[in-house]
Amino acid sequence: MRQINKAAVLGSGVMGSTIAAHLANAGIEVLVLDIVPKELTDEEKTKGLTLNDPEVRNRIANNNIAGLKKMKPAPFYLPENIKLIETGNFEDDIHKITEADWIIEVVVENMKIKHDVLKNKIIPNYKDGAILSTNTSGLSVNDMAEVLPEDIRKNFLVTHFFNPPRYMRLLELVPCKYTDKSVVDFMEKFISKRLGKGIVFAKDTPNFVGNRIGVYLIFSAIKHLQEMNLTVEEADAAAGQAIGLPKTAVFRLADLVGVDTIGHIGKNSYELLKDDEEREIYRLPDFLEGMIEKGLHGNKTKKGFYKKEKVEGKSVIYYYDYNSGEYKEPAKPKFNSVQTVKQLDDPKERVKRMVAFDDKGAEFAWRVLRDGLLYAFKRIPEIADDIVNVDNAMRWGFNWELGPFEIMDAIGVKKFVKKAKNDGVEVPDGLEQIESFYKLENGVKYYYDLTSGEYKEVPVKYDKIDFEILKSKNRIVESNAGASILDIGDGVFCLEFHSKMNAISGDIMNMTPKAIARAENEGVGLVIGNQGKAFSAGANLMLLAVAAAEGAFDDINMMVKQFQKATMSIKYSKVPVVAAPFNLALGGGCEYSLHSDARVAHAETYMGLVEAGVGLLPAGGGTKELAIKAIDKAAKFETDVSPFIFKYFKQIGMAQHSMGAWELFNMDYMGEGDAVCMDIDRLIYDAKTKVLDLARNYVPGKPRTGLKAPGRSVAASIKVQLWNMMQGGFITEYEKYIGEMIADVITGGDVNAGTLITEDYLLDLEREKFLKLCGQKKTLERIQHMLKKGKPLRN
Repeated sequence: MRQINKAAVLGSGVMGSTIAAHLANAGIEVLVLDIVPKELTDEEKTKGLTLNDPEVRNRIANNNIAGLKKMKPAPFYLPENIKLIETGNFEDDIHKITEADWIIEVVVENMKIKHDVLKNKIIPNYKDGAILSTNTSGLSVNDMAEVLPEDIRKNFLVTHFFNPPRYMRLLELVPCKYTDKSVVDFMEKFISKRLGKGIVFAKDTPNFVGNRIGVYLIFSAIKHLQEMNLTVEEADAAAGQAIGLPKTAVFRLADLVGVDTIGHIGKNSYELLKDDEEREIYRLPDFLEGMIEKGLHGNKTKKGFYKKEKVEGKSVIYYYDYNSGEYKEPAKPKFNSVQTVKQLDDPKERVKRMVAFDDKGAEFAWRVLRDGLLYAFKRIPEIADDIVNVDNAMRWGFNWELGPFEIMDAIGVKKFVKKAKNDGVEVPDGLEQIESFYKLENGVKYYYDLTSGEYKEVPVKYDKIDFEILKSKNRIVESNAGASILDIGDGVFCLEFHSKMNAISGDIMNMTPKAIARAENEGVGLVIGNQGKAFSAGANLMLLAVAAAEGAFDDINMMVKQFQKATMSIKYSKVPVVAAPFNLALGGGCEYSLHSDARVAHAETYMGLVEAGVGLLPAGGGTKELAIKAIDKAAKFETDVSPFIFKYFKQIGMAQHSMGAWELFNMDYMGEGDAVCMDIDRLIYDAKTKVLDLARNYVPGKPRTGLKAPGRSVAASIKVQLWNMMQGGFITEYEKYIGEMIADVITGGDVNAGTLITEDYLLDLEREKFLKLCGQKKTLERIQHMLKKGKPLRN
């Protein structure tokens, strides 16, 4: 049976080193090689080194891998993962690739250089049966395959990672005409499960799928920008989230990718796409050539279509005026169309409403979409066999909320065709005959196959539980505006959040004990999870702000009691409850997770008790849970409770959250028996499997009593530290006050050390201090600032 335990990455530049980092994240040993330097640095000369010293000969790979430690966003889940990477050079260490199960060539995008590496480095040292792949963004895999012997060709393909590899889900697999199908099948399964990638099958064409559509869209936007004489600021306001594209829209995206890189891709596309009917669009306009010549390359040079400057202590983002070649002050354009649709959570509704408006923003958005969607339609089967691969490429590689064909369905294919024709745009004949690109019937999702003209079943992996499909099979057993209970099979139910950003609302709190009762009476266990943008962004701050402003403290007290009742029902359910957090799991979302029997977290989970950032403390049982963890750890190791209390106090007081699931083990938010899932598609399946495992020998717990309170003496030492921090200017006076409230709860209140307390007592203490903080003007200011600005206020 084929396995990949060791990999070799040839080329340690940005892509090579970050690919190596992500392989290490997956527990794979990695050898990273690069060229031997031809000259000594001044530092090396000072040390008396020569070109023959290993320190010099491995310098390029060593420096690039060392640079990963400072890179942001962090390429490693944990800093210690770097230990799985070994470095070397092409001359002294190339023989070591004979140990590799997977060799990834990541040298410069130059066919001559790639041929040289393949022929002179890899072939002589190739281990029979090893997978060989190239990380090219568009060079022909078939041209590369021609220099390989037959036994290697069958194991050769493109694995096109998107940058940065840890965070970008898309990976394009492009086999050559000789690649063995079993190799493609193995790599699809291995890369999706082990590296967490979304696999798109592309054809051997320039720019493959994602970049072919994405780059076209950028050049199309440039064309319409000039024709409509819009500013780049106006264009980005219109063609971003309003139509299901990310916040970076078009020109912020160009700055992120690199204006020079966009120019390079445009020139390459023009040269290579000789038969493309839209070839002329890739000609670089004069202003873009000028930006590249002036070094306005985007984020890497801190000047591109935008630049940020400090003005009177505030950051101001200027935009580039392509007519004058100067930067201009932000005008913050507000189109009526954008202002209206941004209130809508559903991207399908947003895009549908947006293209129906008639202001300049909507017109620009429509033109960009119209041309981009028609271009995508005409690229099948040239770049991919079906619409599913194209839609996945744009969602996973460019962070679109909907793929091109999903967008057409949202607008309505007939309406799209009619509107395009009204513009005088030629519409392909085949498009006019299509009712919709996707349909859901009898619990099966189908896509329209453009080649055969028939609907085919969308491939679904056995380990993906799709809520959309379950709902079409009437598997919702109970529902309200904020949450639903789904039957996910085998006696397992799922409590699904679907409020705005999945914030913990009254609807969710009401549904929680109902979901548990359903699982207790009719099943074997419960999963808490959803398939939205985030597990939960916390509690509903807007409701709390209104109640606090009106002085409705009895209502707040009841709301917190209800929250605590919900989390305690999770903790002391008669059947196992497993949380499946991903993306944001903050505040109340973290508390729901902490009270579950186990957690199966997606690798990219940003979890923490962050309430202090808005002037509060965790009162859904979060502070109580960490107090109990500290007490239990001290008892287990027969040691002083203080170090554990200090650790957890810091996590709450500084509103710390993880930067990935693996950090949660160090924070003690995950522990023995918990698991990390790399593939987001498997998350609910893995959580369900965990429930079934626990259900075999499940013993329910009972609310804790006889807990030895750390007491006022430990709280006092925390308060001394807070006073010192305030005197040193590290925290504000109000932050000291918030910290004192947290200290009182986490240490068990104003009691002697060792006083026996209960879990319910700690919940009462949490609620008391929470209400006290709600009554403070500065807490209200913090909440209002967070709601308006989306970031914490330090007052």
